[in-house]
Amino acid sequence: MSQSDWGDWLLREIESTTPEDLTVWYLGCNGFVVKASDDTTVFIDPYLGTGDPPRTVRMIPVPFDPTAVRAADAVLATHEHTDHVHGPSQGPLLSATGANFYAPGDSLAVVENESWQEKYQLEGDFVEVNEGDTIEIGGLTVHVEPANDPDATHPVSYVIEYDGWTFFHGGDARPGTAFEKVGAAYDIDLGALAFGSVGMIPDKETGEPTRTKWYSDENEIINAANQLHLNRLIPTHWDMWRGLTADPTTLEYHNSTVPYPHNLEIAVIGDSIRVSG
Repeated sequence: MSQSDWGDWLLREIESTTPEDLTVWYLGCNGFVVKASDDTTVFIDPYLGTGDPPRTVRMIPVPFDPTAVRAADAVLATHEHTDHVHGPSQGPLLSATGANFYAPGDSLAVVENESWQEKYQLEGDFVEVNEGDTIEIGGLTVHVEPANDPDATHPVSYVIEYDGWTFFHGGDARPGTAFEKVGAAYDIDLGALAFGSVGMIPDKETGEPTRTKWYSDENEIINAANQLHLNRLIPTHWDMWRGLTADPTTLEYHNSTVPYPHNLEIAVIGDSIRVSG
């Protein structure tokens, strides 16, 4: 477990805030905290690791220590990659709060292989989710939807509804027919999609610099937002890895010729965004 650069101020801010409806806090990478006015609190893909230097090097602060989390009803995982399912980040968080963990089967396989329940003495439930499932977590209704992530073995996306407002988390997925179906089924107020550049990252096996593309580029993320009919888009993941960072302000130019998203929301780690605008 890495130590936070920020202490616990962000966690205490989240705990002390009572949203008027639904608010999300951006944790950097692809992590979010979602909190409703009834105090239901859900973490999505919280990652507090520093990567695996020199291959993957974290470029942003670690926003909190997982042992300092006091309130969480659930943790959701979108897919099995380390920066989305990470024992040192999520195990202590689950232990400190007793929250349940929801994830697709390949993500739960990571949990089992790494013996999270024994290592972190976890008492919450581990629940396998699949496309088409609907979960009630406190006042939140969470729909599990498909996602097109060619680098993952079983990715999903989440549509979270509360009091007439809708937040979408796409994981690391790229545009495809899956998003077209989601866009036709829901009226999404705010959506988070991964965005990054193409860089030379050391190969995992050989260590040789290799051209690497893990996330949507400028055109792909706007295409995905258009397929989803997003009212507002938050680009994510652009801040995280050395060699794959990108400038989200450039998306204004790419967004100008398509119907969606209606608005671009540039968030940096620690920012809060009200889903209702």
